[in-house]
Amino acid sequence: MHEWAERAATVRVIGTGAMGRGIAQLAAAGGLTVELADIRFEAVVSAVEHVEAMFDKLVAKGRMTADDAAAAKGRLKAVGEPLTPLQGCDLVIEAVREDLDTKRELFAALEKAADERVLLATNTSSLPVTAIGAALRDPSRLAGLHFFNPVPLMRLVEVIPGARTAGWIPDALADLVRRLGHEPVIAPDAPGFLVNHAGRGLVTEALQILSEGVAEPVDIDRIARDVLGLKMGPCELLDLTGMDVSHPVMESIWTGFYTEPRYRPSRIGRARMEAGLLGRKTGEGFYKYADGVKQEPDETAVPDVPLRPVWIHDVEPNVREGLGALLADGGVEVETGSEPSGDAVVLVAPFGESAWSIAGRAGLPADRALGIDPFGGFFTRLTLTVHPGVDRQAGRAALAALAATGRAVSVVRDAPATVAQRLMASVVNVGCGIAELRLGRPEDIDTAVRLGLGYPRGPLEMGDQAGAAQVLRVLDGLHRATGDPRYRPSGWLAERAALGLPLTETGTAPSDLLR
Repeated sequence: MHEWAERAATVRVIGTGAMGRGIAQLAAAGGLTVELADIRFEAVVSAVEHVEAMFDKLVAKGRMTADDAAAAKGRLKAVGEPLTPLQGCDLVIEAVREDLDTKRELFAALEKAADERVLLATNTSSLPVTAIGAALRDPSRLAGLHFFNPVPLMRLVEVIPGARTAGWIPDALADLVRRLGHEPVIAPDAPGFLVNHAGRGLVTEALQILSEGVAEPVDIDRIARDVLGLKMGPCELLDLTGMDVSHPVMESIWTGFYTEPRYRPSRIGRARMEAGLLGRKTGEGFYKYADGVKQEPDETAVPDVPLRPVWIHDVEPNVREGLGALLADGGVEVETGSEPSGDAVVLVAPFGESAWSIAGRAGLPADRALGIDPFGGFFTRLTLTVHPGVDRQAGRAALAALAATGRAVSVVRDAPATVAQRLMASVVNVGCGIAELRLGRPEDIDTAVRLGLGYPRGPLEMGDQAGAAQVLRVLDGLHRATGDPRYRPSGWLAERAALGLPLTETGTAPSDLLR
């Protein structure tokens, strides 16, 4: 542990909102003396009472002993005015409103009030640390410490050095975060840092899918949860955070990277924001909410039609065997001949291309050919893709056959890649882009996404699980079919797919040859 982090004893937290209170609770529980400060003393008193009440709740739940709670309460100090003399203070963490001028003014005053041994940290979630530090005579003592709400439960903390932050400070702050029981990652002073930057992959692609009319919000969310294993789908996530928060962040990151197409926001986001369809906070977003509870539509209704034979085009490895066994167990006749009979429904398994293009290339009857997404191995939800030339009776028969397996089925429009493939490839590609720009180490990118966004795996781990070559195949197919540069594969992804290297490894760098 860094010497500074080991001996640090007192932190002043400025700001008594949700973030300031959470940081104070974490620090006091972790053994630090916490000086709570705000321009309104009554807010400081209220914050101390709130944190003490949180310790009492932890004791009642058996998650903290009464002695530990009493000791933590004893480390809480209400100092009032932010510029109260800082004798004995090792670190100041600012958690005031997200406004550049406000933060600059505060740190300029703190620099005069605190001697040079006191480190300064901003809990900004979006403002550049370098820009905040530009108001200081000595910006080397300032860094970012981005906690996530609720602070005691969200274990991740982004440690963000500005352009002029002293070299020893990020590691020292990271060790202090570990001392408090949380997990630090070193994040770049770039738009979105790591977590919000990496999060663009899921939500921007979901909005793109919506804008193309490929799937409804509930279908996108169910596929994201059931096939990709996410805790929340992108549309319900946008409803939770609020489109008034999420869309400006999308625009900020897009413009911050000089309109990089991978981060391009959607007209849907702005329109919904301007319409007041913000999500849970307004009672309506992509879903309606009754007393804060999401009203989710029922699953796809299964048509009452006779089952027809199914013929499976085995363009992907093991699809005919795996899907065929699943259908047969559901009582569906699966044809095994080299061509489909005249009555059979044809299922093709597209990966990085549309079902109709595969049918055309293979000489299959397009009016009876539908897509079945092979991504995920048919273990959970099945996704049926429908192109405009499908005979409706054949389509209903295909849906009935898939429903006979006992799996839930989502029905979406046929496109150059399926919903799950597009979401997965976008998440992976954005993560690879962060690694390519050397904005974060692979392990930090994955840790930030797992802990900050709650994904079961980080984007690089997700790419390794799917296979870098398969991810590249999806992106290349989308890029060819649409011409949209948002699907331009990252160099990090393309190189490692060609060289057979894991996405999670940096590999050999020029500097490695000079050691």
